[in-house]
Amino acid sequence: MIKAYSAGAAVFIAALLGVLGWLAFAPRDDDPFGPCRTTAVQGGLGSIGGPFELVNSLGETVTDADVITMPSILYFGYTFCPDVCPLDSARNALATELLEAEGHIVQPVFITVDPARDTPEVVGEFASIFHDRMIGLTGSDAQVRAASQAYRTFFARHDAEDEFYLVDHSTFSYFVLPGHGTVEVFRHDTPAEDVARAAQCFLERAQ
Repeated sequence: MIKAYSAGAAVFIAALLGVLGWLAFAPRDDDPFGPCRTTAVQGGLGSIGGPFELVNSLGETVTDADVITMPSILYFGYTFCPDVCPLDSARNALATELLEAEGHIVQPVFITVDPARDTPEVVGEFASIFHDRMIGLTGSDAQVRAASQAYRTFFARHDAEDEFYLVDHSTFSYFVLPGHGTVEVFRHDTPAEDVARAAQCFLERAQ
């Protein structure tokens, strides 16, 4: 059966395919983390991420330097997301627990792409459901968009006349190490055990 997609969905699919296009499985020989990597990115993983300014659950303006003080798993989503975001947040939280059991302390971070609904209180409560170390971040439209662009994520709000709109968005998680930046990108379908295993490799080589 042929299905008709909305223009917004078509744009999302095209953007997602474009993102997948620059994800390839080819670690470089000169990469100190080479044995750990499963993902290579056009321009290098170092080109993903960068400075941002957002708002935490207490309403305080924070920067990337304030947030990424330890190894972190960053995810961009929104709290009204019906399925993908809770699953990805739970996966990242479980990976965090698995790493802690191996002696590695990692911090999951949830950055909303829906700041209109996700106030500091809302995003903070959402993050606390999944892990006591998970940080929830929101901000102005401009702040959120700038952070999203830094990590090459995509999001697009559906047109709606009420507050029950959905937001199309990419579903990658980013493993970020202080002093090294983004070292790996995890897909939505990567199991928590594989995320933890890969992250542990990076953490042991970063010591």
